[in-house]
Amino acid sequence: MKIRSENSRHRVAKAQDRWQYLGMTETLSYAYLDSPLGRILVAGDGRGLRTVRLPMRGRVAEPKPGWVEDAEAVRPALDQLAAYFAGALTEFDLDLAPEGSAFEQQVWAKLCEIPYGETVSYGTIAKRLGDPGASRAVGAANGANPIPIIVPCHRVIGGDGMLTGFTGGLAAKEFLLDLEEARGYQRTLL
Repeated sequence: MKIRSENSRHRVAKAQDRWQYLGMTETLSYAYLDSPLGRILVAGDGRGLRTVRLPMRGRVAEPKPGWVEDAEAVRPALDQLAAYFAGALTEFDLDLAPEGSAFEQQVWAKLCEIPYGETVSYGTIAKRLGDPGASRAVGAANGANPIPIIVPCHRVIGGDGMLTGFTGGLAAKEFLLDLEEARGYQRTLL
């Protein structure tokens, strides 16, 4: 059975107002989730989820100094990520509070509009933002996304259908797209 929250898009839009806040005054709480991609660090505060850090080159992400390990504080994100990896959740319903420039926030909001199991190109995102020539800037903002998977930057591919960079590596991106049974991208030989 697929779980789909009807108000998720509304909550992302509502949370977008909070994305304007760029300073952190609260200590982040964090926990790890064991996933098919390895141990994922999940961190947030009273404003919402701040970051999801995937392992890189087999190395587990470390919390920043001052962060406090507290799984209950990030329980909704942990539970929803676990359900996503189990194939039981297709749309996240979380308060998000990533830090970034106004342009990055606009790109991240557009990423949240890409449905589960679909892919779009950087150029398509640029057109949706009203600036068809901003493909490279969209790529940079996509790469700066602090909440991968939940803000689904893995669903963005090259204009030729090829997989392009991803925080967790191309094998992780391909795994996520295969999990979602996404179409429209060219599989690699990974």
